Amino acid sequence: DLLPTCNGEITTMSFLQDVVDILLQYVVKSFDRSTKVIDFHYPNELLQEYNWELADQPQTLEEILLNCRTTLKYAIKTGHPRYFNQLSTGLDMVGLAADWLTSAANTNMFTYEIAPVFVLLEYVTLRKMREMVGWPGGCGDGIFSPGGAISNMYAMLIARFKMFPEVKEKGMAAIPRLVAFTSEHSHFSVKKGAAALGIGTDSVILIRCDERGKMIPSDLERRIVEAKQKGFVPFLVSATAGTTVYGAFDPLIAIADICKKYKIWMHVDGAWGGGLLMSRKHKWKLNGIERANSVTWNPHKMMGVPLQCSALLVREEGLMQSCNQMHASYLFQQDKHYDLSYDTGDKALQCGRHVDVFKLWLMWRAKGTTGFEAQIDKCLELAEYLYNKIKNREGYEMVFDGKPQHTNVCFWYIPPSLRGMEDSEERTSRLMKVAPVIKARMMEYGTTMVSYQPLGDKVNFFRMVISNPAATHQDIDFLIDEIERLGQDL
Repeated sequence: DLLPTCNGEITTMSFLQDVVDILLQYVVKSFDRSTKVIDFHYPNELLQEYNWELADQPQTLEEILLNCRTTLKYAIKTGHPRYFNQLSTGLDMVGLAADWLTSAANTNMFTYEIAPVFVLLEYVTLRKMREMVGWPGGCGDGIFSPGGAISNMYAMLIARFKMFPEVKEKGMAAIPRLVAFTSEHSHFSVKKGAAALGIGTDSVILIRCDERGKMIPSDLERRIVEAKQKGFVPFLVSATAGTTVYGAFDPLIAIADICKKYKIWMHVDGAWGGGLLMSRKHKWKLNGIERANSVTWNPHKMMGVPLQCSALLVREEGLMQSCNQMHASYLFQQDKHYDLSYDTGDKALQCGRHVDVFKLWLMWRAKGTTGFEAQIDKCLELAEYLYNKIKNREGYEMVFDGKPQHTNVCFWYIPPSLRGMEDSEERTSRLMKVAPVIKARMMEYGTTMVSYQPLGDKVNFFRMVISNPAATHQDIDFLIDEIERLGQDL
């Protein structure tokens, strides 16, 4: 019935208008505090309640529209002002429009030939991001990748190639045993990248952190010296700017000094904290990032760009190309009639690559740097508001002392039944079960969502993160009241 069927224009326009109406209703509901964040059903219930199976015969367009409504009915409203579960939250209208546009354009990012505007926007945007990192004139290179984990793996791949270019042709057997270093609070993707690249997870050495979750430089240097004495070759240090749980910023200047001393590639995983470069008030937390060889920065987190949007920035121009190019003559012909430097596909690991840059570029045009700064400063102010409300409130214990560095606020809720108990194995065992039960009740009521996890010797605690500019003081107050309501009887 739909285009490209002959005379399908009217039916197509009507169908797409209905889809847009469904989407707009969902968008409006996402910001309505009287609606649920989630209409939770257990997996077997959802599977049995609807027929999700694929059939040989086509459905009617009415049934397709019903499928759209049903899917959104049970989707998590990640744009809801009371959704605090992940590092990426919120729903930006300009970003949404950009996503719709790129889906309609439906092209690939590997050559200027088929994505002329998008390739130029990627060039402009990456240069601007490198300027904000502090590299003179925005020099260097970069790529938008499918997420921070892949960006971190790119950094590891390029660092290895820089030290041992022969690995590209000859493989790991041709080079010495490599070791990488990262903090014990770093993202799991550092180890995952080492596994994928054949370096091995045992070759990722975890450096101790202080009580606030920052890497301890003296321990980093000690472990580098140890590794060299064993005959290993240190090739990468991955520092973190905004750890996933504590929101900690590693001391980048001290780490840069050590990397320079031992001639090691310095990578900064700023997937979560990179957005603070937009804020004149908070960017000091990333002092020293300009000395990094590579940086991961995820605009889909703190900056609220729709998923997915992750950038890997590299200080040395041409290195990504040398590391990854395969000279596929059916894509990257050398006798094209335009400047071939804009055919960026050969420096990427992917062949097919989604247009991720347009969402960020269009939002940046709409907000300006000052607009991003305002929403980031607001989220950090909300985190401080939460911290100040609960730090001395009965029934709460902070996981670490002092106000949060990022929007991560980590705390235990202590139900009345545990408040008089002395520190003991039984109290710890009971406390471990509190956050999971409250979280389950939150989801079943559908009122709000916040993450919890254990870390090291610390049993399950709440990790509240704020990256949604729609959130307000009232939403923070609501969260505190809801935790107390749902946990009072535990």
